[in-house]
Amino acid sequence: MQAIRNFFRSAWSSSERLDDKTVVITGANTGIGKEAAIDLAKRGAKIIIACRDMEKAQAAVKEITESSGSSTVSCMKLDLSDSKSIREFAEAINRDEAKLNILINNAGVMVCPYGKTADGFEMQIGVNHMGHFLLTYLLLDLIKRSAPARIITVSSMAHAWGSINLEDINSEKSYDKSKAYSQSKLANVLFTRSLAKRLEGTGVTTYSLHPGVVQTDLWRHLNGPQQFVMKLVSPFTKNSVQGAQTTIYCAVEPSLEKESGGYYSDCAPANCSAAGKDDDLAQKLWELSCRLLSITWD
Repeated sequence: MQAIRNFFRSAWSSSERLDDKTVVITGANTGIGKEAAIDLAKRGAKIIIACRDMEKAQAAVKEITESSGSSTVSCMKLDLSDSKSIREFAEAINRDEAKLNILINNAGVMVCPYGKTADGFEMQIGVNHMGHFLLTYLLLDLIKRSAPARIITVSSMAHAWGSINLEDINSEKSYDKSKAYSQSKLANVLFTRSLAKRLEGTGVTTYSLHPGVVQTDLWRHLNGPQQFVMKLVSPFTKNSVQGAQTTIYCAVEPSLEKESGGYYSDCAPANCSAAGKDDDLAQKLWELSCRLLSITWD
């Protein structure tokens, strides 16, 4: 019902400005991340896009700059599948930036063949959850000093089909790429929920979201039948501009200032799965993530 109501609601828009604000967006050289960067740059924010491929990132910076008319868009190298790269990126941000008002954990991999990150994590849980978990941890002091600030993590409705396998988080016993993707997106929702509790009273708020079924590069690993289904439903899917709207909403909407830890879709609060509201599971995932990343984050 929520989806139907959202479908008929008028499109969200806001003239909110972000002058003197600094925004980091991961994986913003393409798709919804790039469209969010263009929108937030138009609002006056300083934008740093964090990407693995610097050639693509530089081309995206040129495009974002031209589309937004902003002169404060730059790119930095960040490989979320390698904790060494994440630490180097965070070190540079902490050293060079006076503030970080909005962190958008946008980068992701989807239904890819089995692979492992540099740190030995299954690729989807490694990039989509562990990489962003570590990145947020390393930038958190700067974000807190910049309050009011927001941390936005792009999840997916696929989280609703997911479960967290605490005994085999890296799918070493058996691998189903769709299940592993859903697990990583559920992890995004649980991380946002846990983070909100830990940040109460700091002026830093957190949000997770479903961007919609968006036509992006993420589809490249779908098999033949899945690609066919996607072609059939494509008239009902969103382009990247439409897909970026909920990310932008979570970044700028003033009424969300007092909200934290929730899940959003179509620029409105949405229902996440029962597992997405399981605080016991969220705590266990948090502890496991800290242990596997060798960090202490109370």
